[in-house]
Amino acid sequence: MYEIIQSVHSYLAYVVLVLLFLAVANAIMGWVGNKVFNMGKDLRLSLFTLILAHIQLLVGLILYFVSPSGLQAIQAFGMGGLNSASRLLAVEHPFINIIAIVLITIGWSRHKKFVDGKNKFKSIAIFYGLGLVLILSRIPWGQWLG
Repeated sequence: MYEIIQSVHSYLAYVVLVLLFLAVANAIMGWVGNKVFNMGKDLRLSLFTLILAHIQLLVGLILYFVSPSGLQAIQAFGMGGLNSASRLLAVEHPFINIIAIVLITIGWSRHKKFVDGKNKFKSIAIFYGLGLVLILSRIPWGQWLG
């Protein structure tokens, strides 16, 4: 069960990262280009990214509680007994990614308050962009690519 959840979390991460990058790029182009916020393409891209990011968070939380690298590592070694790789998986990755998902959610919620496209795009670009940077900063690259 653990291996299946870990595989789903890993492969879904690729999809979320691609969609998040596309949503940020689309929002920046719309913001800089002063475009009209399209309720079809722009809304769907941002919403689908938000939904998949939340699904990824739920899968990650399940993985955190069943993984020997998550909560079980903290319980076994304590916070002071974790090396940097273990601390990344048990503490930094979950904490920073929760903050990233919160920022993405704030960007989605804020964009709904605006009427004009420029402010909608700006809200999505800033908050989704911050979320993307945080997520990229805490990916366990050694495990993911190795």
